[in-house]
Amino acid sequence: MSLLLSILLGLALAGVLIYIIAENQHPTQTLAWVVVIIFLPVVGLILYFLVGHRPVQKQQLPPEEKHLLQQNVSGTQSSYHFKTSELYQKVDTLQQHLEQGVPLAGNANRIYNRFYAMLADLMTDMEQARDHIHFEFFKFEDDAVGRQVAELLKRKVREGVEVRVQYDDLANLFRKKFFRELKEAGVRVKPFLAVNFPFISPDSNFRNHRKIVVIDGRVGYLGGMNIAERYGEGLDWGPWRDTHMRIEGPAVSQLQVAFVSDWRFSSHELLSDLRYFPAAEAVGETPVQVVASSPMSPWHAAMQGLIQLLGDVNDYIYLQTPYFIPTSTMMLALKNAALAGVDVRVMFPERSDGLLTGLASKSYVKEALSAGVRIFLYQGGFLHAKTIVCDDDFASVGSTNLDVRSFTLDFEIDAYCYDPAVASQQKAFFLEDMEKCIEVTNEFWASRSRWEKFKESLARLFSPLL
Repeated sequence: MSLLLSILLGLALAGVLIYIIAENQHPTQTLAWVVVIIFLPVVGLILYFLVGHRPVQKQQLPPEEKHLLQQNVSGTQSSYHFKTSELYQKVDTLQQHLEQGVPLAGNANRIYNRFYAMLADLMTDMEQARDHIHFEFFKFEDDAVGRQVAELLKRKVREGVEVRVQYDDLANLFRKKFFRELKEAGVRVKPFLAVNFPFISPDSNFRNHRKIVVIDGRVGYLGGMNIAERYGEGLDWGPWRDTHMRIEGPAVSQLQVAFVSDWRFSSHELLSDLRYFPAAEAVGETPVQVVASSPMSPWHAAMQGLIQLLGDVNDYIYLQTPYFIPTSTMMLALKNAALAGVDVRVMFPERSDGLLTGLASKSYVKEALSAGVRIFLYQGGFLHAKTIVCDDDFASVGSTNLDVRSFTLDFEIDAYCYDPAVASQQKAFFLEDMEKCIEVTNEFWASRSRWEKFKESLARLFSPLL
C-alpha cells in the first residue's frame, strides 16, 4: 500500500511540476514553486493548489449577456460620454480596452472620511428606495451596525422593494445564521465564491473585496468601508480612518453593471431588465469612470490603471493604502515616477490590523525610499483608505489596496474622478492625514534592529497570501 501511495504521489508531483513549467510564469516564481514542491512535496502540493495555481480565466458573463448589458447602459448614458484631457487620455483608453466603462459626465459626488456620516446617508437613501436595493460588501457583520442595516433591508422587502444582498463567503464564514434570517425575511441573499469545507477549490483564494450599493439605479456607493461597528468605533488601540464615496448620476449604471455581473456569477440570474438601468439624468458636474478589476480577467485593470497614471502625471501623486505590498511591476512604476521628478507619496498605517500584513508592508519601505518615494506612516489609528490623488485634477476612491492580493487575486472596484473639485477635497484629506504621520527617512529606517528587519523580510515571503 505504501509503495502504491509513493508511486501516486510521485506521479502527482511530476504532473504538477510539468504543469508549473508549462505555465510560462516569471522564472523566479516558477523556480520557487519547483523548489518548494520538491523539498516539501505534500505541503507544497496543497499550497500550490490553494494559492499558486491560477485556473484558466472564467467569464463572469457570457458574451451575449455582456453585450445585452452594454446595450442597456449605452442606450441610456451615451449622451453623457466625457472626453478626458490629453493627460488622462491614455488612462481612459487603457481602461476601455480592458472592458471598463467610459467616463460619464453629470455626476454628483460626496466623499466621506467618517463612517457614521456615510452610514447615515446610506440609510436615508435606502429608506427612500422604491424599486430595488443592490447591496454587496466584503464584510457584513452581525453587530449593532450590521443588525441596524439588516432590519432596514427586511422592512424594505415588506414594503415591496426588491433587495439583493451579496457578500464574500470566506470573510463572513461564521455568520450563516445572520444571513439565513435575512433570507427568511425575503431578502435575496447570495454568498460569492462559497467556501465548502473540506472541499476547497483553487478559486477559494479569490475573494470579492468590492463594496457596492445601488439604489433604484440612481444612487450608488463604493469605497473602503464595510458594514461593521469597528469602522465607526475604531479598534482597541485607535480610531478607524477610511474613505467612501456616494455617486448620483449617469455613472451609477457602471456600478450596477458590476453588481449585476457578480450576481449573475453567484446566482446564475441575469438582471437585464431596463428598470435596473433607468434613463440617466445629470445631477452634477463630475466625470466618473468606474473600474472593476477581476481575477477572472486576463488583465489587472486596477494595477494597470495605476501604472499608467504613474507614467503620465506631471507634478505629484499621493496614495493611501492600508497595506503596502506592491508587485514588482508596481514597485518599479512607483520608483520610475519618483526618479523622473514626480512627488510620489505613499501613506499607510504604522500599526496594522494584522501582524503579517504590517510587517510585510514595512519590508518594501527601503526599496521605495532608495528611489525618492516619500513614505508616511499614519499614527492616528488604523488607516484603511484606498485613495489616489494627482496633479490637482484626478482622484480615485475605491476598494483596491496597494498590494499583491488586490491587484491579482481579488474582485475590486474603484471610481476615477476627472474633476479638480474632487481632487482638491481628496488632497485636503491627504494633507490633513499627514499631520498624524511620521515621514520615514533613510537614516531612521536603516537604524532599526536587525531582528525587526528580519521579521519584515520573513513576513514578505507570505505576500501572495495576505
